[in-house]
Amino acid sequence: MQLYMIRRPSAWANQAELEKTAEISARIGNEEMSDKVRWIRSYVLNEHDGRLGTCCIYEAVDETALRDHARCVGMPGDDIIPIGATVVVRPDPD
Repeated sequence: MQLYMIRRPSAWANQAELEKTAEISARIGNEEMSDKVRWIRSYVLNEHDGRLGTCCIYEAVDETALRDHARCVGMPGDDIIPIGATVVVRPDPD
């Protein structure tokens, strides 16, 4: 599998909407598409328009699998960038 970053700008009005989508995303990824996509982590972004966006890290067989997953969940999924390498200077803070 290849590592990808997906940018989902201003996709949610609030934390409750985001959490509901995250539950659906995890369920579909884990139960229906586990051989094609694997959600690693997401960074929640406070967008300039007051909404929430995310940058998500996934492993996937290809970009099509990521688009299919996003479509099944009902969230944006077209801004996909393959990750070439990871550089960790410090672990994410708690």
